[in-house]
Amino acid sequence: MRGATPTRTDRSRLLRRDATSAEAKLWSRLRARRLNGFKFVRQENIGVYYVDFVCREAKLIVEVDGATHSTPRERAHDHRRDMWLVEQGFRVLRVTNAYVFENIAGVCETILHALLPPTAPTPSPRTRGEGGGEGDAGAGSPGSACGRPDSQD
Repeated sequence: MRGATPTRTDRSRLLRRDATSAEAKLWSRLRARRLNGFKFVRQENIGVYYVDFVCREAKLIVEVDGATHSTPRERAHDHRRDMWLVEQGFRVLRVTNAYVFENIAGVCETILHALLPPTAPTPSPRTRGEGGGEGDAGAGSPGSACGRPDSQD
């Protein structure tokens, strides 16, 4: 960890060890560059905060929110935290535990969409004889961005 101290390292290790089941499920898809080669780390210390997952290269933070993020006070704290992280140059993407459990492929697609630069407008249809063979069906199939997990979901 950058600028790590024993206390911060111990806290990060504790948070990784005590990950929620939703965090563990998402980590199985993000670890080891499984999401299109993007490197994520988990429970990273940034300033006074610990973030669930961060891709430093893309400056994207992914937070997995459970029921503890539902009261007005907790939402206000999350908002202040997110604003500070944005001021540091990060983008913050929040997903719910329920979304992770119900649609892990959709979560991965959402994260990938946030990681990739915006695409150019779709070109006009090709005319006969211009590139594009038949062997690429399924290249954009749902869930294709997610890496394989270590275990069954």
